[in-house]
Amino acid sequence: MTTGTAPAGPTAPVPAGPSALAGLSAGAAAAVALPPRAERAARAEAVVDRLRTAAVEAVAVTWVDNAGVTRVKAVPLGGLTHAAQWGVGAAPCFDVFLADDTITSGPLVGGPTGDLRLYPDLDRIVPLAAQPGWAWAPGDRYTQGGAPHPGCQRLFARRAQAAAAERGLSLKAGIEVEWVVALAGAPQEEPRYPTHGPAYGMHRLTDLSDYLRDVLRALGAQGLSVLQIHPEYSPGQFEVSVAPEGPVGAADTSVLVRHTVRAVSARYGLRASFAPVVEAGAVGNGGHLHLSLWRGGHNLGHGGPGPHGLTPEAEGFLAGVLDALPELLVLGCSSPAGYLRLVPSHWAGAYQCWGLENREAALRLVTGSTGERAAAANAEVKCFDASANPYLAVGAVIAAGLAGLDQRRALPPEFTGDPAAAEPGTVPRLPGSPAEAVAAYERSAVLREALGEPLYQAVLAVRRAEGEQYATATPEELVAATRWRY
Repeated sequence: MTTGTAPAGPTAPVPAGPSALAGLSAGAAAAVALPPRAERAARAEAVVDRLRTAAVEAVAVTWVDNAGVTRVKAVPLGGLTHAAQWGVGAAPCFDVFLADDTITSGPLVGGPTGDLRLYPDLDRIVPLAAQPGWAWAPGDRYTQGGAPHPGCQRLFARRAQAAAAERGLSLKAGIEVEWVVALAGAPQEEPRYPTHGPAYGMHRLTDLSDYLRDVLRALGAQGLSVLQIHPEYSPGQFEVSVAPEGPVGAADTSVLVRHTVRAVSARYGLRASFAPVVEAGAVGNGGHLHLSLWRGGHNLGHGGPGPHGLTPEAEGFLAGVLDALPELLVLGCSSPAGYLRLVPSHWAGAYQCWGLENREAALRLVTGSTGERAAAANAEVKCFDASANPYLAVGAVIAAGLAGLDQRRALPPEFTGDPAAAEPGTVPRLPGSPAEAVAAYERSAVLREALGEPLYQAVLAVRRAEGEQYATATPEELVAATRWRY
């Protein structure tokens, strides 16, 4: 494996000890515990029989690293049962990979020593409609002894979801997927688009109607319920939204949707980019996170005495999220290029404010039509982009929201209109650079405690390294370096 040039650092793997997991409640511990090996084997055999009927020959098992890049290990179908029993090897140093595949190090991880085991989630495995013969499963990472790896991002999201459940709460979430499709060519070439025309225009849908139809077909064949698909603002840009589900499931689905879009694009001789910015100065790809808080089947974003029907629990949760947005950017806006997208008056959510249906606010409240509000009311975190590790994003938002709920926070006054037009200093601007976001992250006791020290430090190491890597790059150079990494 070629690692390129990376800063020198410690060679010990992430410790398998209890530092990141100490104090876990019984519910959170159960959420990340491996089932007994015999149970995993029996379930895997049943899955293999089902996949063989679907003509599957191999399974891709993925995880998303701290740079926001999806990594993969694949096994032939005949090896799935062994993988479910014993896992697939994956080095701890993947926790400090950068988006360009160089490797940095942190105080708790670095160097070639050590190994982890990647286990496919058999409950989420699905044949890939646009990649005949292949199936996909998200993976969880454990130590060789079977303990949860404290740096596993998906296990972090599962712990956060369990923490909400222990309070009697559940969440529904969905992540919008935006992408730019270009004609396939050399990676260093400027993108050439297969369609032109007005933003959101029918012209673009007509030009690529077969392609978009096949995206819909593939997503539907994989069991996903598509809510809408449409052209977006920038040249060659589209967006697809799927039905909400639990937070971990929503993160899984966002990974699967991107795999599917990329595979369909390849079959049409196209290349898809989910990078925050594909051309310097253009509107970029968001990764907006929608979520709603529920208790006992009741949407807590509806029917309460608070602003626009929020219950006190929902208001406290959203107030916690709003307050933590500067540090949450480290997890929801992973790439340094994301700060080229996060600019005022571009519907990117560059200001730390909230508002009903305000597309310039970082936290947009969505109530839905009058007759559907009990089910549809939700909040949208608009400042996140498509470079984010979705598991880190959903887990950290839950952690910040639960902290706000526990502290019984209240939302500040709502902002209407474009905050960029307000009196200077009226509305706080979110961090405008990786360094500013990292400084906020380092001040956050909530995120440090929720992530645990190994994961917290690994994220910090990657953000610092990528910030330094591109500190002197022009916008054009930064975009060119990251365009095809996500």
